[in-house]
Amino acid sequence: MDFDPTLLRAFVAVKETGGFTRAAQQLHLTQSAISHQIRRLEEQAGRPLLHRTTRKLTLTDDGEDFLRYAEQILQAQDAMVRRFQPSPVCGAVRFGVPENFMGERLPPLLCQFARAFPAIRLDVNVSMNLDLRAMIDAGELDLAVVISVPRSERGTVVRRTRLVWVAADIFTLPPDASVPLAFFPAPCVYRHAGVTALEQTTVKWHVVFTSPSQQGLRAAVLGGLAITVLTSDDLEPGMKIVDGQYGLPLLPSADFSLIWSDGGKTLAACEFGQLILDMPEQSSLPLLRSA
Repeated sequence: MDFDPTLLRAFVAVKETGGFTRAAQQLHLTQSAISHQIRRLEEQAGRPLLHRTTRKLTLTDDGEDFLRYAEQILQAQDAMVRRFQPSPVCGAVRFGVPENFMGERLPPLLCQFARAFPAIRLDVNVSMNLDLRAMIDAGELDLAVVISVPRSERGTVVRRTRLVWVAADIFTLPPDASVPLAFFPAPCVYRHAGVTALEQTTVKWHVVFTSPSQQGLRAAVLGGLAITVLTSDDLEPGMKIVDGQYGLPLLPSADFSLIWSDGGKTLAACEFGQLILDMPEQSSLPLLRSA
């Protein structure tokens, strides 16, 4: 049999308030209407659910069991209504993010947002080479996740990480040879951090590979062609951290921060920004391996 949710709400309200009169006030009904609903519910259940005296109203043993099921049904129904209720929020959100910040988590997050806010149009820029700060300052994006080295006071920190020198397990360097490096094109935070650190040393180095794609850099590293700068979270099988080897200096830590443009905090953008801030940390990070 199917129990009417209206009757279930009346039953739960009677239990929560301790009586028919207060339940009627809570549900904006008359006392006689509440009494009628409880009577119908007991007829459907085929047994008494409430024990009434002139002084007190209590649940029968069957009523205790029925209450638990009724609460579960109503909670599930309320959750379903919230999930599929049309959102009044509309507009557009222009978002920029480095491709290594969210990885495989980005598409599901975008789908989740699109389902929750179907009236909002998303415009997402994903790249390692875009100058996202410049786009924010120019008003071309509403919000963006950017990496800062050293840590920036601007924005809200979403994730902290550290930069490391990375090479392939198979990488070798002859004695006194110049260190071959692979970088993103300038401007690039990773490139700037690596070059700035190297300029404080006497290490001989040269750029042997440049690519705007993180996959391109990874291919160059895994092939044993060059060393590059990555975050400690970005290591893949076949890679190792080589900090301190070949004279390579330690690199700074870094923050991924959420920043906003002037006027970018629309209701739609704020909803999306909160989703980014609420995003859980990666459940498991790659094993950090040093040679």
